[in-house]
Amino acid sequence: MSAAVAPVIETRQLGKVYSPGSEAEVVALKGVDLRIERGDFVAIMGPSGSGKSTLMNLIGCLDTPTTGRYACDGVDVASLAPEELAALRRDKIGFVFQGFNLLPRMSALENVAMPLSYARVPPHERLRLAREALDAVGLSERADHRPSELSGGQQQRVAIARALINRPPILLADEPTGALDSRTGEEILALFKRLRDEEHTVVLITHDADVAAHADRIYVMRDGELHPDSAHPDGAHAGGAPT
Repeated sequence: MSAAVAPVIETRQLGKVYSPGSEAEVVALKGVDLRIERGDFVAIMGPSGSGKSTLMNLIGCLDTPTTGRYACDGVDVASLAPEELAALRRDKIGFVFQGFNLLPRMSALENVAMPLSYARVPPHERLRLAREALDAVGLSERADHRPSELSGGQQQRVAIARALINRPPILLADEPTGALDSRTGEEILALFKRLRDEEHTVVLITHDADVAAHADRIYVMRDGELHPDSAHPDGAHAGGAPT
């Protein structure tokens, strides 16, 4: 009998307090329990100040919790030394942001290949893998174009290809359609669904209910607490225990 596969993301009673014990203390996250399996497409929705960005930073290993536990693809992140945490972030998590964050003097191909330089992949292999990643997002014919020569939607596809270059199990997307028109945003969301069908785990951070509705499951952040979306009561069954 094979061993059970660990969730890609699992938090237990995760909490974050900024400036604890001081007059400026801010409780940003309270006892968050979340379980996300490989191949899930989950949206975490909430207004500014609700705690969703704090939760994103903890899931993305960009910050450390004050209380609780976070296991990323079965690894307890609290057990890692700083260099091990950086390696986990590089290998397990691909980031997609609203602002694309492409380097303007590099071609699309060079932007996508860039993360592999940190992994010491040989140059010819970097370019081969980058071309495959661009092809996966339907942009192989624009490989030699710089960001200024691409539309917003094309730039976001380049950013997604770059996030996928290390083949991470988690794709963490923070307001990825915020800088796009509605039609282009729909195309990017359709791409996320295709990536989910290919066993990528997509976590979408958004304040927009229409964008969140594309996910298979929605959670809502309110005052640092995580709740299943009451408008989608089926949402909690597939993904674990909200607080």
